[in-house]
Amino acid sequence: MRTAHRLLKKRNTMDDKDKQPQAAGADAAAQPQGSGGGGGGALLEPPEEAVARLEREVADLKDKYLRLAAEYDNFRKRALKERTEAWEKAQADLVLRLVDALDDLARFAHVDPAQTDAKTIHDGVDLVERKLWKELEAAGVTRVDQSGVPFDPNLHEAVTTGAADHPAKDHTVGAVLQPGYQMRGALIRPARVVVLQWKGDGGRGTGDE
Repeated sequence: MRTAHRLLKKRNTMDDKDKQPQAAGADAAAQPQGSGGGGGGALLEPPEEAVARLEREVADLKDKYLRLAAEYDNFRKRALKERTEAWEKAQADLVLRLVDALDDLARFAHVDPAQTDAKTIHDGVDLVERKLWKELEAAGVTRVDQSGVPFDPNLHEAVTTGAADHPAKDHTVGAVLQPGYQMRGALIRPARVVVLQWKGDGGRGTGDE
């Protein structure tokens, strides 16, 4: 009897120990998060404060966007103004280079033919042309007026065609009817030219079709 009583008491003691952790776990699960009970849970932001915070962030982003848009618009206007002023200054500089030659040309244009011989007028006009071209070349202007070179649609405008007397002259410039002009490599006006075409021995000297 005493042995059975000791075994029963030992079993009840073990059952009590097993129930204690379960009760502690149940108490911890029942404790709400963020209650300040030492559980270390994250604090939840009240909805009103969250809405107010998000509205402030949106207002800040909108203000930054408006400032950036205003700065870009000012930059675009300033850049356009600077380009316009630079272009106008370049034009004024070019005209300034040419005014002396234009003055000389005006003087020769108003001479009395009865009191001036043809050689004097010719020499005067030649002097004005050389003076003009000196200033134009200094500004980067070049003439496109070479014949015998390959036809280039980027430089030439084909006005008509002519017969080539040799296969090597096929698709080359036979004559320049009106010179073209470039400025620092940029085409201002294409040269109007006659383009030669080789048609074989039977087509030699036939001219335009």
